[in-house]
Amino acid sequence: MSLIKVGISHGDINGIGYEVILKTLSDNRIFDVCIPILYGSSKTIAYYRKSLELNGEIFVNVIKSATEAIPKRINVINCVSDELKVEMGVASKEAGMAAFAALERATNDLKNKEIDTLLTAPINKDTIQSEEFNFPGHTEYLEQKFGVQDSLMFFVSDSLKIALVTNHLPVSKIAQNITQEKIVRKLQLLNDSLKKDFMIVKPRIAVLALNPHAGDNGLLGDEEQNIILPAMKTAQQEHKIFCAGPFPADGFFGSTAMKSYDAVLAMYHDQALAPFKALLMDYGVNFTAGLPIVRTSPTHGTAYDKVGRNTANENSFRQALYKAVDIYKSRKRYKEYSANPL
Repeated sequence: MSLIKVGISHGDINGIGYEVILKTLSDNRIFDVCIPILYGSSKTIAYYRKSLELNGEIFVNVIKSATEAIPKRINVINCVSDELKVEMGVASKEAGMAAFAALERATNDLKNKEIDTLLTAPINKDTIQSEEFNFPGHTEYLEQKFGVQDSLMFFVSDSLKIALVTNHLPVSKIAQNITQEKIVRKLQLLNDSLKKDFMIVKPRIAVLALNPHAGDNGLLGDEEQNIILPAMKTAQQEHKIFCAGPFPADGFFGSTAMKSYDAVLAMYHDQALAPFKALLMDYGVNFTAGLPIVRTSPTHGTAYDKVGRNTANENSFRQALYKAVDIYKSRKRYKEYSANPL
């Protein structure tokens, strides 16, 4: 298999995106597994390299099209004006527009198969908002771009994989957005991803409860009895999905039960992300399952408070790059095995 072209959208130029990108790509071993193509700004690369005093070998090749990308270099497609000003740690509308310009160009190239996968650096979900980008985040934007009704926000590492039923919602709206149909659909997406993207033949999925103590038989809420359990039964009987629970979320991650399952389905954002980031902040990856393309990102945000200090940890970004390559290869293998099962 030829080297995979990984498209990288630069995210918010005033956040830690460029720092973790440059630290990751200064490790020449990266070039043995992929051809990185940064959708961003060669001028901004030079700015951060100088201001952060990054002394590693950084070989930049400015190109106009992904088809011109070459191995052993950081290929850069300039998506913004050279007049764009970097303001470290500042949330600005200009930075939001620059983040969208890079994302839009990278996504279009992905649709046209000029790149193989997409790795997105963190954006500011407020400053990026415009008539063109009216979404809570990358996930919903990519659903619309690729004509997908539903996808799965999935946080993965070697030791823990946890997916969400609801994504970016105010806490006050979570319960009303948890339905039997949605849980069944997310279980299908999760089960399918574990098989195709992670080569797990017979996935075992743990489902978390919504309420404290799994509702205590209706005393603390009835969603477990009326919504979650019936959805699990449907998934088991009609779709042959192995799922167990619903488990009280507080005790699950502190018990040995977690090790008995290949993945966990959580009901809402912080129920999943609080334990995942506490355990694996620098090793986890955000992966959007259920799309016809492969998209990953680091688990952290723009981290304005760390910008310019040369203290940002690039490991989650590095893992997101490797995971994008691994998943792309897994999908190809799964397709080949499905076509020739013997």
